Amino acid sequence: METTRHFTATTYVVAEGAVALHLHDRIGKWLPPGGHVDRGELPHEAALREVAEETGLDATLVAEQDEIGSPTVEPLPQPQHLQLADVNVHGEAGTADAEVGHQHVDLVYYAAAPDRSIDPADDEEPAEAWEWFDVETLASDDELDADVAEIAQRAIQAVRAWRTEQ
Repeated sequence: METTRHFTATTYVVAEGAVALHLHDRIGKWLPPGGHVDRGELPHEAALREVAEETGLDATLVAEQDEIGSPTVEPLPQPQHLQLADVNVHGEAGTADAEVGHQHVDLVYYAAAPDRSIDPADDEEPAEAWEWFDVETLASDDELDADVAEIAQRAIQAVRAWRTEQ
């Protein structure tokens, strides 16, 4: 079986010491905003577009950017994490007979939002699907996948440090 891979961008959005996560209706997991990088779109642009569409928040990426460039090379905001996620697994995951049909190469960003006013686009999950998780809740909530909880905690810390520098 050939594995299909798509590039995606995910953003952990932080406001007032908490990160926004929604209970994804199709897969039943708590996740931050994110989605596929569209044709002709750069990953950081996709990250901010997905935040705007899914939450209505006007977020600012908290990302390092190299100063190395030239007239033909532009440095881009760097993701905080780069992950490979299995999306479509045939057979029992983690066993020798499991085959992965689809994967996401996920560029994960952190962002700061001015407030917690969730107002998704009409064709997105409703505002009620979103919740704000603080560090304590992230550390103790058994419903969250370990990677989501860990990255969300790191995002809160990074945004807190970024705001202090501003």
